[in-house]
Amino acid sequence: MAPVPEAPPWAPVPPADRTPETPGSPGAPATLPPPAQPPATPTLAFGPPPQAPGQDAGQQPGQTSGQPSGQGSGQPSGHQPGQASGHQPDQASGQAAGQQPVQASGHQPGQAPGQPFGQATGQPSGHQPAQASGHQPGQASGHQPGQAPEQASGQVPGQTPGHQPGQAPGQPFGQASGHAPGQPPGDPSGAVPVGAGVAAASGYGFPQPGPATAPGYGPPPGYGPPGYGPPGYGPPPPAQPPGPANPAQAAAIALLNLSGLGLGYVLLRQWIGAALCWLATAALLVVALPADVDGVPVGVLVGYGVLLLAAAADGFRRGLRATLRTGAAVRRLALPLALVLLAVPAGGSLAYGAAREEAREEALLARLTVADERVKSGQGLLFDRAEPLYRLALATYQELGTKHAGSRAGKLVPARLDAYYAQLSAPYDKKDFCKAVAPLKHLRGLPGTVDKDLLGTRPAKTDEPLAESLYGCGTAALGVQTAEPPAEKSLNELLDTFPQSPQATRVEPAVREAIKTRSAAVDGGAVPCGTVVELRALRSSVDALPDATFAGASRETAAAVEKGDFACGTSQFRSKEFDDAATTMTQFAKDYPNSPKAAHARSIAIAAEIADEEPEAGKSLPPAKAPGGARMVMVVSNDGPGSVELLYTGPTTGKITLNACATCTKYPSSVFLDPKKIKACTGPASKYPKATLLLPAGNYHFLQKRAGTGTSTVGDTKISKTKIEPNYSYTNCLYVTSGF
Repeated sequence: MAPVPEAPPWAPVPPADRTPETPGSPGAPATLPPPAQPPATPTLAFGPPPQAPGQDAGQQPGQTSGQPSGQGSGQPSGHQPGQASGHQPDQASGQAAGQQPVQASGHQPGQAPGQPFGQATGQPSGHQPAQASGHQPGQASGHQPGQAPEQASGQVPGQTPGHQPGQAPGQPFGQASGHAPGQPPGDPSGAVPVGAGVAAASGYGFPQPGPATAPGYGPPPGYGPPGYGPPGYGPPPPAQPPGPANPAQAAAIALLNLSGLGLGYVLLRQWIGAALCWLATAALLVVALPADVDGVPVGVLVGYGVLLLAAAADGFRRGLRATLRTGAAVRRLALPLALVLLAVPAGGSLAYGAAREEAREEALLARLTVADERVKSGQGLLFDRAEPLYRLALATYQELGTKHAGSRAGKLVPARLDAYYAQLSAPYDKKDFCKAVAPLKHLRGLPGTVDKDLLGTRPAKTDEPLAESLYGCGTAALGVQTAEPPAEKSLNELLDTFPQSPQATRVEPAVREAIKTRSAAVDGGAVPCGTVVELRALRSSVDALPDATFAGASRETAAAVEKGDFACGTSQFRSKEFDDAATTMTQFAKDYPNSPKAAHARSIAIAAEIADEEPEAGKSLPPAKAPGGARMVMVVSNDGPGSVELLYTGPTTGKITLNACATCTKYPSSVFLDPKKIKACTGPASKYPKATLLLPAGNYHFLQKRAGTGTSTVGDTKISKTKIEPNYSYTNCLYVTSGF
């Protein structure tokens, strides 16, 4: 056995009645006594602790004789796994009894030599990364299973048996190398080791179960095996297990979310979900308000509905096992409140529907107002120009009266139709028949374009006004050449549309009366030419009416026109309108060659032509018949180039045409040459074209009209006057002078 090293002066001396412990001596397991209740204020002391009765020197409480210090029963006596029998690992053989085995390194990892017990440098006290042999794996050295931490006999958890961290070999157990802070070396007095109470004596200063160590001593809080240290250190507490399923609570939260207000998420303190519900509802309100006719787009409604259903489902899932941090009263009111809040979207939908319905009513009334303005703007315009406006207004009336009949605007449509009929019938009320025909025809034909049920009996009430207007317009246009529409158009339409109407039976008498009135105006009227114009227009209208009914009226009209034309020509002649009279009578002779007045009309036309050059010739109308009695011969010869037409009027009127003289030329003439010295027609008689006139005695006016040739122009005329006396014969030579 190796010699025992000398202990330092301040080391505790074992009692005399204790026998030194021999390594390898057998020891019986001892029952650990319950830990002593530590005093309220532990004290620190150096020196040998009091020895319990019957305890060997250097033996820990609950340790059998020869058992290594800090090892409880249940281990082979004096033997740790991996430890030689009877000694601690790295402990020098022959160590004195009561001295703790020395650790191989002599200090804890990271602990400076001589550092006080329980004070770590960068490492928790009482814990080794790799535990030295001499204790069970997973068990604090000297700690029995089921024993509370820090209750192992004389051993700090995680410490090599019988050895304090930082303790030099041969140093008394529980004393750091050196001396306690503030204590002179060799002073036996001192505080009890950290954690020691009443039972501290049995461990030679080894920490015993008790209150927390003094500041600066022992392991810091939160280190060591689980359960050591104050709250807030070490692993986080396990998550609270979910509570039991609560369908009523889940349904309440789902219904609260279904209201669109996100209150279910508020109850669950899920603020992100609540914010999403609020944003979705706010976006819906922005899109939906103010309410209009079109309403909210279907896509927006579908998206919002899907979001509410998703929020309700998510709220049900979250609320099924959630523990609400609210009072019991709030939890009891959650479900009734959720049911009540379902009225929010329902009431909002109803309110929005009412607002949308009001907007629709306002829009329909606005459309009705626009249609009324279109009807009103047609006043004073010709129907042809106003008809497009009327058509647009009618289309609006029909849509409002059929598709929206129950609306406020639809209920006003019948009154608007009455006003429409009244406005378009206004010309008839004013007896402006021609202007009333077009709008009345329009009103009568509305059943073809507008709903018949909507119109009711209104179109039938226009038959009588329309027939009367057609009759009044047609008869008023009789004899009016510029009438629009012409009389025949209105009268034919009347006869075709209302053949059995009283107005249709009055057409023929009205036509005959018009003919009679104008024919009388021709005979004694002051303006026969105007009457003849009316007669011509009347004849055109009568000729366009049905022959079976108006054949007699047509003949009467033709006779009246013929008489009117002749009366017009004579009136023009008397009015000195010779050119117009010549034209009128010439046209009369052409239009009525078989008329007994045709010859007289030609005479008047010749006399008017001569009178146009010589007004004296138009003092009186040529007689209709030539006078009787003797007639004198007048031979007329042409001694000039080109043919010549000779017109004469007097007691008789007529004209002749002489052919051109091929060898005749103009005679020179000047202001100094006496015309009587011109010797015309002095050649052989056969040289000159001739014509013979038989003229009653009287004064005659002659008009020579020569045709144009190379030496003369068309229209060269010459007026002459001759008196024919009885019992004489006359010659008349027609020649042309050059003017030089």
